[in-house]
Amino acid sequence: MAKIAYILLCHKDPEAIIRQAERLTAVGDYMSIHFDASASASLFKEIKDALKDNPNVTFAKKRIKCGWGEWSLVQATLNAVQSAVDAFPRATHFYMLSGDCMAIKSAEYTHKFLNDNDADFIESFDYFDSDWIKTGWKEERLIYRHLVNEREHKKLFYFMFEVQKRLKLERKIPEDLQIMIGSQWWCLRRETIEALLKFVRKRRDVVRFFKTTWIPDETFFQTLVRHLVAEDEIRSRTLTFLMFTDYGMPVTFYNDHYELLLSQDYLFARKISPDAADLKRRLGLLYVAQGVQFMISNEGRSLFQFLSGRGRIGRRFATRFWETESTLGRERELLIVVCKKWHVAKRVLERIRQVTNVPAIEYLFNEEDTPLPDLGGIQNTLEKRHRHRRALMRMLFDYFETDKLIICMDPANLDLLNDFAADRSVTRIMEIECQFSDDYLTGHAMRVGLAGDQTSVDTLERLLPTIRNDMVFESDRIRDAQFEHLTRMRETADVEKNADALSEFLAIPREKAHDIASTDYLFAD
Repeated sequence: MAKIAYILLCHKDPEAIIRQAERLTAVGDYMSIHFDASASASLFKEIKDALKDNPNVTFAKKRIKCGWGEWSLVQATLNAVQSAVDAFPRATHFYMLSGDCMAIKSAEYTHKFLNDNDADFIESFDYFDSDWIKTGWKEERLIYRHLVNEREHKKLFYFMFEVQKRLKLERKIPEDLQIMIGSQWWCLRRETIEALLKFVRKRRDVVRFFKTTWIPDETFFQTLVRHLVAEDEIRSRTLTFLMFTDYGMPVTFYNDHYELLLSQDYLFARKISPDAADLKRRLGLLYVAQGVQFMISNEGRSLFQFLSGRGRIGRRFATRFWETESTLGRERELLIVVCKKWHVAKRVLERIRQVTNVPAIEYLFNEEDTPLPDLGGIQNTLEKRHRHRRALMRMLFDYFETDKLIICMDPANLDLLNDFAADRSVTRIMEIECQFSDDYLTGHAMRVGLAGDQTSVDTLERLLPTIRNDMVFESDRIRDAQFEHLTRMRETADVEKNADALSEFLAIPREKAHDIASTDYLFAD
C-alpha cells in the first residue's frame, strides 16, 4: 500500500500549514516541511510547537532563504526530501506541495491511484525541442552563470548577463545530460528519490552547473529523473491541477469551484484562495472520507479558456500579409452559408447541390477532414487554409471550373467573413438561425471539450447560459458587420420567408428555392 511523504515548501500562514499537516497525516501519510529561513522565526516556532507531538511530521534539518528563480528553491527541496527519507523509511512516494495546495481526491483514491500506477509523475519535456518556454530566455538560462537574484538585484543581474555575453563566456552543458523542463510539482517513487540523492552526492559537477542556472526548479529534478529512470516508468505530467492566465499568473480557486476540482484527473490543486474557507473545509473532509466515487470529466482547462476568453475578443485594423493576395476574381461569386448547427447547414447544402448543381463545400475552415481535392498541399491543415484563404478559394474556383461556389462557415469565423466580403468578387452570406435547446447546448459543450460525460448538473447549469449568450453574441457581430449581401433563414420562420431568403442568396427562381426550404427535416436535431 502506498504511503506518501509530502514535501511541503512554505513561507507564511502557519495556521494553514498546521491544518494541512494534520489533515494529510491523519490517514497515516507523512510530511516533511521546509519553512523559508527568510520568514519570521516566531512563525516557524509556532509551526514546530503545534506539530512536535505528531510522529508523521518532520522538518528540513537546514532552512534556506529562498528566492524565486534561484538554486535556493532546489536546495530547500533537497533538504526536505533528505529529512523525509531519513525519518520515514516506510514512505513509498514523495509528493511536492506548496502551502496553497489542497487534495481534491480522498486519501483512499490517492493511495489506490499510486498503487495502480507504478511510475514517476513529473513533467519532463525536452528543453530545446519543446515549446514549454513560451517567451523570453531559453538557452541563456543555461549557458551563462546567474549568480544573483533577478527580482532583488535586477540591474546587477542583467549587467552580469550582458558582460558574459559580450565576453563570450558561455559554458558547456554536462555532456551526459539531456536537459529537460517542466512543472516543479512532482510525485516520485522512493527508489527514484534515493537514486537522485545518491547522484547528487556523487556528481558535484552537475550540482555546480545547476546552482548557477536560472529557474533551476523547472529543470533540475526534471533532468535528473529522466537521466536515472527508464522512459516507460515516467509519466510526463503533474498530479497537481494548476492553470495559468494569459499573463502567466496562476489561476486561483474559490468556494464555487468545488465540483469542478473534484472532476479533474488530478490528486491535488493549486492555488486555493486563502479566503475560500468553505472550499478548504469541504476538501479537508473529503481527504479522510471513505468510499467516495469520483466522476472524472477533466474539462477544467478548456472551460477556463472558454470563459476567460469571452472578454478578449478584439478587432484588428491592419491586414495580415496573406490577405494582400490578389482578388478571387471580379466575375466570381462566393456564397457562404453561416450556421452554428453544422448538421443543419450541411443538409441545406446537400439540398442546394441537388437543386442547383452549384459546387458546394462544407466547413473547410472548421473541419480538418472536409473532403477537398489535392491542391498541392495548401489544403492539408486548417492552419494553412486559414493563412492562405484567398489562394485556397481561387484554386477551388479553378478546380471546379466555375464562377460560383458555396461554402459553409461557423459564425465564429468573422475574420474570414470580413476578408471575403472585402474582396472585389461578389460575396453573398446567408445566416441560418437555429433554436438551441438545453440538450443541444449540453451536447455542444461536450463536443468542444467544455464538459464531459461526468460533468455535474450544477456545473452545466452555470455554463449553458454563457454558451447560449456566446452564440447570440456571434450572431450579433455578423449583423453589426453590415455585410452588403446578407440574408437570413430562420428555424422559426415559415417556408415562404425562408424560400425568399434562399432565392435572394442563390439568385435562383423562387420555385427552386421553395423546393429547398420545404424540406421537412432541415432543422431536425
